[in-house]
Amino acid sequence: MPFDEARVSRAVRELLAGFGADPGSPELSETPNRVAEFWRERLAGYGVDIVQELQPLPGALAPCPVILERVPFVSTCEHHLAPFAGFATVGYLPGQGGTVGLSKLVRVVQAFANRLQVQERMTQEIFDALEAHLRPAAWGVKLTAEHTCMSHRGVKVSGVSVNTSLFGGAWKDSPPQEFR
Repeated sequence: MPFDEARVSRAVRELLAGFGADPGSPELSETPNRVAEFWRERLAGYGVDIVQELQPLPGALAPCPVILERVPFVSTCEHHLAPFAGFATVGYLPGQGGTVGLSKLVRVVQAFANRLQVQERMTQEIFDALEAHLRPAAWGVKLTAEHTCMSHRGVKVSGVSVNTSLFGGAWKDSPPQEFR
């Protein structure tokens, strides 16, 4: 997805003016550029090659379950451009696709989080990436997050966690304890 930093900066200037603020004031004059830079970083997940991230490690490794718990992420709700943050549990039982480095699973979570998202789709995208590129015997994804679009607007209730999860292969009906 192309990112036009100058256009974003102009839009932020207009947004500030729409708020009744003076975008030319000393306090706000650099805000449009800082906000554009922030969003470039926040949406960097569109530039990540998931196939590259999920390249198998060489050699024969023991086919034991690999489960990462409490992988932190921050994403952006595409409906309100408000953040949602939480933790992912991601795991798989190696199959035909082999095993990947542990940091690769973290990078996949971050790549999908660093896009405009909804939690349900993010869960599905991570799940599908594991299935397609690792071809595991079993795999699962669970996301737990708090959404500021719910805690800071609308019902304005904080502390509510949203859980989404998907399981495939041998874990479809009976996922490991780490996912519960």
